[in-house]
Amino acid sequence: MDIVEIFGSNVFTTKTMRERISPEAFAEVESVIANGGELSRKTADIVAQAMKDWAVEKGATHYTHWFQPLTGVTAEKHDSFITNPDSEGKIILKFSGKELIKGEPDASSFPSGGLRATFEARGYTAWDITSPAFIKETACGPTLCIPTAFCSYTGESLDTKTPLLRSMEALSKQAVRIVRLFGNTDATKVTPSVGAEQEYFLVDQDKALLREDLIFSGRTLFGASAPKGQEMDDHYFGVIRERIGAFMKDVNVELWKLGVTAKTQHNEAAPAQHELAPIFESANVAADHNQLVMETLKRVAYHHGLRCLLHEKPFAGVNGSGKHDNWSIVTDNGVNMLDPGLSPNENIQFLLVLACILKAVDTHADLLRQSAANVGNDQRLGGCEAPPAIISVFLGTQLEDVVKQLVETGEASNLIEGGNLQTGVSTLPDFQIDATDRNRTSPFAFTGNKFEFRMVGSEQSISGPNIILNTIVAEAFCEAADRLEGTKDFEMAVHDLIKEYFTKHQRVIFNGDGYSEAWVKEAERRGLPNIASMVEAVGALTTDKAVALFEKFGIFTEAELHSRSEILYEQYAKTVNIEALTMMDMTSKQIIPAVIEYGNMLADTVCKFTTAGVTPRVPKEQLAKINNLLDKLQDAYTSLAKNESMAAAMPRGKEQAFSYREEVVPRMEKLREYADRLEMLVEKDYWPFPTYADLIFEV
Repeated sequence: MDIVEIFGSNVFTTKTMRERISPEAFAEVESVIANGGELSRKTADIVAQAMKDWAVEKGATHYTHWFQPLTGVTAEKHDSFITNPDSEGKIILKFSGKELIKGEPDASSFPSGGLRATFEARGYTAWDITSPAFIKETACGPTLCIPTAFCSYTGESLDTKTPLLRSMEALSKQAVRIVRLFGNTDATKVTPSVGAEQEYFLVDQDKALLREDLIFSGRTLFGASAPKGQEMDDHYFGVIRERIGAFMKDVNVELWKLGVTAKTQHNEAAPAQHELAPIFESANVAADHNQLVMETLKRVAYHHGLRCLLHEKPFAGVNGSGKHDNWSIVTDNGVNMLDPGLSPNENIQFLLVLACILKAVDTHADLLRQSAANVGNDQRLGGCEAPPAIISVFLGTQLEDVVKQLVETGEASNLIEGGNLQTGVSTLPDFQIDATDRNRTSPFAFTGNKFEFRMVGSEQSISGPNIILNTIVAEAFCEAADRLEGTKDFEMAVHDLIKEYFTKHQRVIFNGDGYSEAWVKEAERRGLPNIASMVEAVGALTTDKAVALFEKFGIFTEAELHSRSEILYEQYAKTVNIEALTMMDMTSKQIIPAVIEYGNMLADTVCKFTTAGVTPRVPKEQLAKINNLLDKLQDAYTSLAKNESMAAAMPRGKEQAFSYREEVVPRMEKLREYADRLEMLVEKDYWPFPTYADLIFEV
C-alpha cells in the first residue's frame, strides 16, 4: 500500500483544481478562499464542470450538499448528474455552478428551536469554498460530497458550520491586531488550528443486536460489572488484537483517501476502547474531518462484524470516551501565537496572548462548560476518568511560576528549567526533559504550544467548543488591542496589561489533581462555577453576557442563541425519554420474565430437595434473595413509568428537561441498580441478553 499515492485521492484538492481549470479561474478561487467574496457565475460554472468530470472519472453518479444540521450528525440528499435526454434519447451529465454553490433541502424537519415552523419548509445550503469537496465511497456508490453551510429562508444559521466560520473570521480579525502591535506586518490572517483525538468502543455486532439499549440509545442501560475491568491497566497501549487491527487498517485507508491525516492509533484504558488521532488542520476542515472520522468508524465496523460505540459512557464501571480538542492559533506567515519559545518569560507577545486566554476562560467558563455538555457527558465528567465539571487551566510548573513572578513583582526574571533525564542504563541515551509535566485531570491544559480542551464528549461535533474558544479569545484580543493601540509607551502599557490580566484571572489556574474532593472545595472558595449537568449548563447561552458577546462579533443573533437553547433542552428530554422507555421495555419483556423463569427453576429445585428429604438451604436462600429483588425491581419500574409519563406530558422546553433530569434519571438509576444485582444472581443461561463480559472481552 502506497500511502503517498492514496492520500487525498478522493479529494478535489487545490492541486487537482489547478490542473483542471484555467489559471484565471483558479486565481479567482484562491482570492475568494483567502479574502472572502463570491465567485463569478462564469468561474463557478468552470469549477463545477471540472469537479463533475473528476467525480465521474472516479465512478460517481450522484452529488450531495453535505452539511451539519443541529442534530449532531451530518445530512445529505443525493442528486444524480443526469439531465433530460436529448432528442436521440441520450442522457447528458451536467453540473452547474448554481448547483455547486446553492442547494435547497427541506428545513422543516431539522431542529430549529422555533426559528422555523413546520409549514415553513425552505432552507438553503451554501458551498464552503474553504473546505474541499470529496468523494465518499459507500454502498450507494461513489458520491461527490460538497461541504456546505445550512441556513433558513430568513437567514438564520441552522447548522454548526456557519457560526464556526463566523467565529474563525472574528478571531482572525482581532488576532491580526495583536500581532501588528509586535511589528508583524506580513500576516494578513490568523487561523485556529485544531486536532481532535477520537475515542471509541468496539463490540461484536451480533451481540450488540441482542441488546435493545445498544440499538436505541448507543449505551448499556443495564449491566453488572465483569469480574475484570481495567484495573490491571493491561489494555492501555497494549498489543492491538488481530480483529481490531484489521479494522484499524481499513479505517486508515478510508480516511487517508478522504484527506484525513489519521496518524495515531492505540488501545485506550478501558477494555474494548480505542483511540484515533489526526494531525492539526484549520478548525472548519478539522470539524468536517472529525465528522468523517465518526462516520467511517461506524461504517467500517459494520463491514468487520463490529459495532462502533461513540457514546461517552457506553459501559458503567470503566472509563468512558472523550474527544480532546487541541487548539492553537497560527498566522498565515507561519507564527504559532501559542509557541512560548525558549524564554517564555521574555516573550511578551506570548505572555499577552496567554493573559488574554486566561481572561477569556475565566470570564466565560460557563460557556466553555456548556460547549462540552451533552447527555452522555453527564455520566462521564467528574467521574475520575475525565476532567471535572469545573473549568480550570493547567499551565505547568514553568509558566505558573512566570505568572506568579509577574503578579508578585511585576517582572519574571527567572525561568524553571527542565534538566536532564538520566536512565542509569549505559546503552540508553540521557535527554533533556520538559520543564513541565502533563496533567490529564485538567479540562483546559497548556501542552507546549497549544491548549488541550479535554472535556469534549466523544459523540459531539467539535464545532461547538471551537466556536466558543474562537469567540471568547477574539473578545479578549479585541479588548487588549483597544487598550494598546496608539499608546505612547507601548512597552509599559503591555507590561501593565499582562500583569493586570494575570492578577485578575489567576484564580482559574490549577495544576493539581482535578479529580480530588479538595479541588472541588478549593474551586468553590475561588468562586469558580461547578455546573454539574447539561441542563444546568444550557442557560449560559442566553445570559445577557453571552448575547452581548456573540452579537458583538456577529457569531449568533439573540434569536439564534435562544433557538439553540431550546434545541438542547429538547434533545436532553428526548434522549432521556428514549432511554427510560427502553429500560422499561427491557425490564417488562426481558428481565422480569427471565428472572421469573429462573425463580421457577429454583422453586422446583426446592420442592424436589424437600421431597427427597434434603434441606434446600442454598436454593431456598437464592430464591428468597431473587424474590426480594424482583419486588424492588417492580416497584422501581412502576415509579419510573409514572414519572416518565408525567415528564413526557409536559410542554417541551426547559421545565421538561429539568423534570427528566431531576425526576426520571434518578429512577432510571434505581431500576438499573436492582436489575444489575439480579444479573449477579441469575444463572447466565437464563439472562436475556449479552453481559459486559460477553461484550467487552470477546471482540
